[in-house]
Amino acid sequence: MAHHKSAKKRIRTSAKRQERNKASMSKVKTLIKKVQTAKEKQEAEVYLKEAVSYLDRVAAKGKIHKNNVARKKSKLTRYVNSLGTSAE
Repeated sequence: MAHHKSAKKRIRTSAKRQERNKASMSKVKTLIKKVQTAKEKQEAEVYLKEAVSYLDRVAAKGKIHKNNVARKKSKLTRYVNSLGTSAE
């Protein structure tokens, strides 16, 4: 257990940050799943736009590394583009 006042405060603040980070990471996973489970290309494109926007915001805040976000966006975009070619 922490003994110093500053250490106690650090425990409280890190717990708050952990809650916020968990919430945003959960939303990232949910948005990615929405894109991947979309059956039609138009529907997937709408979800992709929402996911990319949120991923960029999370990266700007430093919750996820920008290269990790770039990789996720690239993978999702490739998936959405593949929906169009397989339907034709």
